[in-house]
Amino acid sequence: MKQRTSKVAFLGIFTALAMILSYIESQIPTFVAIPGIKLGLPNIAIIVVLYCIGFKEATLINLVRVILVSLLFSSTLTMAYGLAGATLSLIVMGLLKKSNFFSPIVVSVAGAISHNIGQIIVAIFVTQTSQLMYYLPILLFTGTISGVIIGLIGAQVVKKTVKIMNKEDEK
Repeated sequence: MKQRTSKVAFLGIFTALAMILSYIESQIPTFVAIPGIKLGLPNIAIIVVLYCIGFKEATLINLVRVILVSLLFSSTLTMAYGLAGATLSLIVMGLLKKSNFFSPIVVSVAGAISHNIGQIIVAIFVTQTSQLMYYLPILLFTGTISGVIIGLIGAQVVKKTVKIMNKEDEK
């Protein structure tokens, strides 16, 4: 019972953290020359849950985060973009993590890149403009950079979280 309670508390904390990081990210001004570029701060929480608890729980947190943040701070169209990016990103990150061959940094980069691909696909569908594909190389480049940064932070948080969880299990 205690372990289940700890897991629920952990998931609640990281859901709130993902939402807070989404809000903080929304307050960071975007580059006028390159709209749509984000750091991917909420992915810190997703990577930690993916590595410390599991894929199902990371999926749940990601879904709840995208829906609630869209309803609270943006629009349903933003939700469509967010769900497409988050879904593709999480599938790719989950598969790479499951292989036990890739570090959280590589998993984060792959997640950032696939997130951008998912959003471009939705943008092309919504706008009926295939020329948006020309924007993809810029997003892949910036996604790689932000993926490395978020992966480095996520890897450190995973290490600290595992230590805390192990101490909790010893009690």
